[in-house]
Amino acid sequence: MATPKSRPRDGYPGRALAFILVVTVGLVALMFGTGHTTPRLGIDLAGGTSITLTAKSDDPAAINKSNMDTAVNIIQKRVNAFGVSEAEVQTQGSDTIIVNIPNKDGGNEKAIKDVGQTAKLYFRPVLALAPTGSLPQPSATPSASGSPSASASPNAGASAGAPSATPSPSGSKAGRAVTDALKADPTASASATPNASGTPSAAPSAPSAPSAADLSAALTQGTVPAELQQQFAALDCSDPSKRLDYQSEPTKNAVACSYDAEQGIWYKFALGPVAVNGDSISKATAVYDTQQGAGWQVQLQFNSAGSDAFAAITGQLATQAPPANQFAVVLDGKVVSHPYVQQAIPGGSAVISGSFTQQEAKALADVLSFGALPLTFQMSDVTTVSPQLGGDQLTAGLIAGAIGMVLVVLYSLVYYRGLGLVSIAGLLVSAALTYAIMSLLGAGIGFALNLPAVCGAIVAIGITADSFIVYFERIRDEVREGAPLRPAVQRAWPRARRTILVSDFVSFLCAAVLYFVSVGKVQGFAFTLGLTTALDVVVIFFFTKPLITLLARTKFFAEGHPWSGLDPKRLGARPPVRGRRRTSATAAKEV
Repeated sequence: MATPKSRPRDGYPGRALAFILVVTVGLVALMFGTGHTTPRLGIDLAGGTSITLTAKSDDPAAINKSNMDTAVNIIQKRVNAFGVSEAEVQTQGSDTIIVNIPNKDGGNEKAIKDVGQTAKLYFRPVLALAPTGSLPQPSATPSASGSPSASASPNAGASAGAPSATPSPSGSKAGRAVTDALKADPTASASATPNASGTPSAAPSAPSAPSAADLSAALTQGTVPAELQQQFAALDCSDPSKRLDYQSEPTKNAVACSYDAEQGIWYKFALGPVAVNGDSISKATAVYDTQQGAGWQVQLQFNSAGSDAFAAITGQLATQAPPANQFAVVLDGKVVSHPYVQQAIPGGSAVISGSFTQQEAKALADVLSFGALPLTFQMSDVTTVSPQLGGDQLTAGLIAGAIGMVLVVLYSLVYYRGLGLVSIAGLLVSAALTYAIMSLLGAGIGFALNLPAVCGAIVAIGITADSFIVYFERIRDEVREGAPLRPAVQRAWPRARRTILVSDFVSFLCAAVLYFVSVGKVQGFAFTLGLTTALDVVVIFFFTKPLITLLARTKFFAEGHPWSGLDPKRLGARPPVRGRRRTSATAAKEV
């Protein structure tokens, strides 16, 4: 019967080496396979504008995560409207938003001017609307059953007997610029029929888009002033440069745009002066109606001034012919939704419904809530970097990194000789892992390599080299004590491992703290430092230790060749003593 082979004292280092090499090759292959072969560069390296916005409010409780996330969403849509690609908008800390806008033709002056403006939410009466831009070929006419319905009515908390207006949108959900919400029907006729509770509601007929006759009638009957007619006729919402009008004068007429993503159509609107300001909304929430089966709805609560204004405008609109019986919810000059009403809605409470999904209802509620927030944003920092300056900074950073790498390589070869090749190989593996991960993170989570991050990568060279030095010196200490190389490698590892882990833990902890408490570009330095510190542990455990274990089995290193870096004579090693027992003093000296 064959005797099974016992496990060698120094384990199976080839398995660990195979693991780290497979992981490295796999990440590099994934990098090339996805086409993301270079890290994403930050504004300070690629060129662009970085804007730091600080939230201000008289009510400290208003500056919270929910409101900041809503602000990020609105600012992101505003930045995208500039036609800028790869822009970044993200919160940092509890009250700061960072906006990074890459360079584009014509500069970023308008972005710098408009991006920090407080969002303006208005309720304006609709005077006219029409499709604009190139229109798709009509397909099958949607049925009435497939149309979402919209309602603006008092919610359950309204006083008894409060009237309800239930408008119906057209056959598609337009106005999806922010919420993918409802599209009002400017021409559908509806008969008011009481529901189970006795509250009148509208029974919509099959809706349709505004006809040319309706539009012509609205224009010729004096609903739309002559000056506004010219603006309305000239407006082409498919042209991005013509639909940016964030701060329209509230007391004047205006034109605005809305996009129906389902139909792929832009709509243009002629709007009257502001009837209700967004800051008149005291509360807007998305709720699910389980009593009447209306699905997800948005409940509105107005303050005292807003309640009177909303009752007045709905009463006025209810007497108008389409499309003048609609009110448009306008955010940053863009129509979010435009339901129509059939009767006045007093009481300060209303509901908007329209076959919403939960996400759609919440998005509309967030938009309406943000219009009422006492939040303003102050530009605390604006940094503009030209592409040429960014390229110069990147070149300087790469040169600094190359100089640091060369100095570490020369030191390793001169001082450690053969062992220096191990440190060089470890640095190359660490560099390959870092580069591949940064390239993939740029595409995956939007990580951008800025100048502080490059500095963190340069500092990481020293951290990685320090781990090699700790282990090498422990091995050399064992050799000086007269131990053969293979036992020396194994006895040195537990002591070196403890020191390396403590050192890397401190570095990683500092990087983590710096990342979570810092704002702006310093986070790039902290992130890179933390990433490379974690990779240092991986490389030293799965590459350096197994590789040295294998090299200790070779004649060149085991016999202490002068060029191995482990020559006992050169290290001043004690001659081995047969039968010598290690005393407590010897053990203490080794520690």
